Amino acid sequence: MAGFKRGYDGKIAGLYDLDKTLGRGHFAVVKLARHVFTGEKVAVKVIDKTKLDSTATGHLFQEVRCMKLVQHPNIVRLYEVIDTQTKLYLILELADGGDMFDYIMKHEEGLSEEMAKKYFAQIVHAISYCHRLHVVHRDLKPENVVFFEKQGLVKLTDFGFSNKFQPGKKLTTSCGSLAYSAPEILLGDEYDAPAVDRESDSKIDGERQRER
Repeated sequence: MAGFKRGYDGKIAGLYDLDKTLGRGHFAVVKLARHVFTGEKVAVKVIDKTKLDSTATGHLFQEVRCMKLVQHPNIVRLYEVIDTQTKLYLILELADGGDMFDYIMKHEEGLSEEMAKKYFAQIVHAISYCHRLHVVHRDLKPENVVFFEKQGLVKLTDFGFSNKFQPGKKLTTSCGSLAYSAPEILLGDEYDAPAVDRESDSKIDGERQRER
């Protein structure tokens, strides 16, 4: 299970050798790293806490709570959390095949129907699992689906906009990515949490179909 460890900013180098940058966000950078004792490669999401306002801080702790809760073969695993005075390090399972957006762009002729069904079913199973635990992702898009080619799996990642919900009670927070957001989020309406994930998932499937 993921847990919190506290220390100084330099302690991360004592546990993990940081390598190249894999991606960047508004307040975070994702680095490739290797555990110094086991040699296991991981992804480390480094969040600069000094740049976070109260809303972003709330999203950050929601992300940690939700990722600690969800344990599924098609969801990127959070191994541990290292908290320092200025940064928070999320130690994550490392994908070996990039994300779905890049995968689509590299395969101009599209995927076979059999392979596409296999991957799409895995995404649906992960989303369904989250909803059973009353967790909504709210930022489903190809960039947040990553490939584990050696395992033959795709997995959901980036739970930065995730949250817990109560069945029958609607949410109001406007978040996610514009191109994949459900209409009710774009309109600023109250929305049913599982429904907005399903609508985003349908848009991902639609994009996959257009690339075929």
